[in-house]
Amino acid sequence: MPQHTFILNGKAVTADVEGDVRLLWVLRDVLGVTGPKYGCGVGVCRACTSHLNGKAFTPCAVRVDDVAPTDEITTIEGLPDTVGAELHPMQEAWLDLDVAQCGFCQPGQIMAAVATVRKAREAGREVTEADLDTIRNICRCGTYHRIRQAVLEGARRMT
Repeated sequence: MPQHTFILNGKAVTADVEGDVRLLWVLRDVLGVTGPKYGCGVGVCRACTSHLNGKAFTPCAVRVDDVAPTDEITTIEGLPDTVGAELHPMQEAWLDLDVAQCGFCQPGQIMAAVATVRKAREAGREVTEADLDTIRNICRCGTYHRIRQAVLEGARRMT
């Protein structure tokens, strides 16, 4: 069976799987990383949102063959390490504002939020309402108002 190596949450990992296996299944079933959730399998619900080289992506829509050995994948489990803390500031905002109801979509929501804040900051500006509108992750419980508040609060806390 082919071996696929990449960087996951700061550590090199190798998975023995066929190249057409979706990365989400490699993360969850082979490597035991369960933060990214399976929702739709086609990148629409975005419950599996993680970061690939710092940018938001949906691992359910990426074949493991398409990941290079130098690619860095960060899931919700590795997000705090990106700031050297127990929790990322976005996660802290989520908890402080009591965003989650069922919690299923929250890892993907947080990962999308962090990527959105980073993108705005790279453009030399703060997050706007228009930026919030680009976060298309689906929340079955409908906590969008609290999600938007938490993204703004998390952005304020991110330095």
